[in-house]
Amino acid sequence: MKALRKQIDNIKPHFEKGGKFEKLHSTFDAFETFLFVPNHVTKKGSHIRDAIDMKRTMSMVIMAMIPTLLFGIWNIGYQHFTAAGAEATFWEMVLFGLGKALPIIVVSYAVGLGIEFYFAQVRGHEVNEGFLVSGMLIPLVMPPDVPLWMVALATAFAVIFGKEVFGGTGMNILNPALTARAFLFFAYPAEMSGDKVWIAEKADAFSGATPMALASAGDVSSMPSFMDMFYGFIPGSIGETSTLAVLIGMVILIALGVGSWRIILSTVAGALFMGLVFNLVGANAYMELPAYYHLVMGGFAFGAVFMATDPVSAAQTTRGKYIYGFLIGILVVLIRVFNPAYPEGMMLAILLMNVFAPLIDHYVVQGNIKRRNKRLKAVAG
Repeated sequence: MKALRKQIDNIKPHFEKGGKFEKLHSTFDAFETFLFVPNHVTKKGSHIRDAIDMKRTMSMVIMAMIPTLLFGIWNIGYQHFTAAGAEATFWEMVLFGLGKALPIIVVSYAVGLGIEFYFAQVRGHEVNEGFLVSGMLIPLVMPPDVPLWMVALATAFAVIFGKEVFGGTGMNILNPALTARAFLFFAYPAEMSGDKVWIAEKADAFSGATPMALASAGDVSSMPSFMDMFYGFIPGSIGETSTLAVLIGMVILIALGVGSWRIILSTVAGALFMGLVFNLVGANAYMELPAYYHLVMGGFAFGAVFMATDPVSAAQTTRGKYIYGFLIGILVVLIRVFNPAYPEGMMLAILLMNVFAPLIDHYVVQGNIKRRNKRLKAVAG
């Protein structure tokens, strides 16, 4: 590493002001920051001295997503060979899944980082590390057979219209990965819904229906068992099927102090509350489905842990996080039960609450100010 550090220091002057490649300073700085901890610190303005920076935070989130990625790769192969009625070894399933997932990941990072680098060069600022997480989240919420050109188009839309138009990382009001998925869902619904998209190279004779689709159709009796949905042995997006893998990632995020347990807990509470209300109503088979089933169906767990907790687009105040998460949980179940056109629900619920998160924080802050003023008047009286 010392030799690499020395080599970078030797070529660094060429990319600084007055150097031969000074216009590529942002690009060089991004690669240097990726390899080594930056050797510069904040010199003016109010700031917090902390051992964690953006790069470390993003690295921790990616590390927490590795279990879902690895399981998703295996599950792609498992679902394919199951649909084809063929026997396959563990490694055959993994290699098949890797052949489907890896190109999606490469396209996501290539397009997203390319746009990030371009905007950094144009604006003359550093390349933010925020897309390191979004670049992994986008493939994980995609079907395994999604065309690569759609991944590129959705990634470009998410980065440009979901982030850069608002000012870049830290300024966006919508989760970029969900923005990409929503764009594809509404622009190309045939490739993002139905029974044929969730299993790679699906055999025509095999159903391929997800638990969400079966529940929406009222065919609750044909749904997989609760444990199959918990472990993730079901068709679905690459990284969303295994609740167990998501829970492992959740433990990592909470243990490292990156993920908000308040949002996760309140999201679960909101879904259980709405599910229990529907259990009491029991107007149809979907309403009679046990409330806890919603926690392992579709992308609920993945969304609650990795999407709803996005530190930029989520609520920031402590009380606001509880309200924000609880409303997401309620909306998920409402959308699932009442709107069969959008059986998943999690995507729309999080995006809607992303928009209302600043309003929630505003009223929480205003409420705190009013209570403090009342206490002040009481003391003065």
